[in-house]
Amino acid sequence: MNTAGKLSAYGVALVLVAGGGWTTGTAVGPFAGQAGAHGTEDAGHGDTHSGTVAEAVQPDQPGGLASSRGGYTLTPTSTTLNPGTTEEFSFRILGGDGEALTRFDVEHEKRMHLIVVRRDTAGFQHVHPEMSTGGTWTVPLELAQAGSYRAFADFVPAGDEGVTLGVDLAAPGDYRPASYEPSRVSNVDGYQVRLNGDLVPGQTSKVNLTVTKDGREISDLQPYLGAYGHLVALRQGDLAYLHVHPEGTPGDGRTTPGPQVTFFAEVPSAGTYRLFLDFRHEGEVRTAEFTVATNGDHH
Repeated sequence: MNTAGKLSAYGVALVLVAGGGWTTGTAVGPFAGQAGAHGTEDAGHGDTHSGTVAEAVQPDQPGGLASSRGGYTLTPTSTTLNPGTTEEFSFRILGGDGEALTRFDVEHEKRMHLIVVRRDTAGFQHVHPEMSTGGTWTVPLELAQAGSYRAFADFVPAGDEGVTLGVDLAAPGDYRPASYEPSRVSNVDGYQVRLNGDLVPGQTSKVNLTVTKDGREISDLQPYLGAYGHLVALRQGDLAYLHVHPEGTPGDGRTTPGPQVTFFAEVPSAGTYRLFLDFRHEGEVRTAEFTVATNGDHH
């Protein structure tokens, strides 16, 4: 789950700024490694947090809100999965000629990132499908509970800019949407992650995420997909998608492996956001969840 992200400025989309550079869920160049089929994902992360914005500004269409964008279309084989069971989920990315793409650049050490979350933002998961030679991506997927889900495909077509496409999935059955009170502390598997900082629309806001366990600060976080933290933010209501990383990279001589992971956030629109931080420690990836309203908006 994903490192050097560059976000384009969507007029109504979420914007997070990592170290002063615009960052996005579709991200960023340059990347080491050549495009190709699954199995050659050996490119490093690299320090690419400042540079070219990856996606053209399209203020009328935030990332992940459409299944087709920029000449690319996300086409799942099926949009219905049985809740509570693990099934193969497959999809293709079609180009403007209707043919499946088979060449993708490496983004955050992978050629495809798939984010799946129920529309009430429950059941968040970030997985990495594998591609067949014909351009079909496949991944085992479990939708734990019934409901309507959103799947985001985050990728970089070879030689092109990053794209985030979204499609709805259905898990039939009785469904009661979850609700979330504002929360700045997340407890997961004995770890506590605390979020400090306010999201102020129209201003750059510093956000610190501090990881502790049993009252001890964790200062030996492990790299995951080329970073010490990976953040996805979803705006409640329309699930506008953003996928970012902190400034710096492991091994660059200046980025410490915890206990704090810092982001600079610029949110142009008021509202409430669900934030999901992936971090790795002692060989396991865990996800901390937060619900944060912009400063002055507590609805």
